[in-house]
Amino acid sequence: MPPVAAALQTINKETGDAVMKTMEDMFYALMQDVYYAEKQLTKALPKMAKEAEDEQLKKAFTDHEKETEGHVERLEKAFEMFGKTARAKKCDAILGIIEEGKEVIEKANEKQILDAGLIASGQAAEHYEIARYGTLCAWAKLIGKPQIAHLLHETLEEEKKADALLSEIAKKSVNEHAMHA
Repeated sequence: MPPVAAALQTINKETGDAVMKTMEDMFYALMQDVYYAEKQLTKALPKMAKEAEDEQLKKAFTDHEKETEGHVERLEKAFEMFGKTARAKKCDAILGIIEEGKEVIEKANEKQILDAGLIASGQAAEHYEIARYGTLCAWAKLIGKPQIAHLLHETLEEEKKADALLSEIAKKSVNEHAMHA
């Protein structure tokens, strides 16, 4: 955003956040949201891996934690390419998804049931991220930032693969084991 436009940004007096007047403002706000979500997931994924009984599931969560650290780095690069500071903005959606995962951990009394619940929680997070990265890619192209779209598309594809892997693990063994727990 040109310096003059930045100086003219309106600030919401109640929240202190910049008012979104342009697609660039919306794009930046969504990147902040996803940045927060990814940072929260880097904390949640090790806990999910620790709780998982199924070895494939445990590995999927551990591997995706490493990938998620890369997503954070990629977002930081996207912020830099956009000429903005990498700043997280609280994302109530991801906090709710993570809270649901904690509830599964607390309430599932059989490990096989817990694994099925962990997959459901993991997929809820993946679906949220897929939706957000899909939007960011489309908006980056729209605002004339195809290089950012390309960068974020890498993450979008990794999120889709993580979701597909969780589905595969569920179908292959976890859901069946949960049925017989």
